[in-house]
Amino acid sequence: MRHIWPLLALFSLLTFLHADPTHLRCYTLPYESKEALRAMVKTIDGARYRIDAAIYSFTHKTIAKRLVNAAKRGVKVRIVFDRSSNLKNQKSQLGYLAKYRNIQTLLLEGRPYRKKGSERALMHMKVMIVDNRRIVTGSANWTYSAFGKNYEILCLIDDYALAKRLERSFERMVREAKPY
Repeated sequence: MRHIWPLLALFSLLTFLHADPTHLRCYTLPYESKEALRAMVKTIDGARYRIDAAIYSFTHKTIAKRLVNAAKRGVKVRIVFDRSSNLKNQKSQLGYLAKYRNIQTLLLEGRPYRKKGSERALMHMKVMIVDNRRIVTGSANWTYSAFGKNYEILCLIDDYALAKRLERSFERMVREAKPY
């Protein structure tokens, strides 16, 4: 019963955001990890002009390589990484992706909890927006643990209006982020 709560919370959120459930596919991990990764990679491979993503932790090489392939096809890729989770993490794909043309890597540091210099909040999102029409989101970071061990959820949503709304928030994060 414990594992059903993340699903119920996500469906409640999607209902609130007016997402049409006929354009929604969700995968529960680790049970459907292979299918979830396959769907995510297929989405990246099908991108035509833009991929915008915000991710807390990104160590999965397969996902990184597919983003590189998309960039080589001319797809503009922008990724906002959480600074604290990726800057000093040797397994992070941040440095690898930053080397490629058509890929813009950005670091976003959360706002201070109380006063300047104190502990900071996180950029904890896990979202990708492809061609202003498809959203990939859920609890899963882009790590091997998320796609192999952890209890996570990954959803693909085809909803132009919701994608445009998320793009506006993404643009605000881009303005606050610093280039890597």
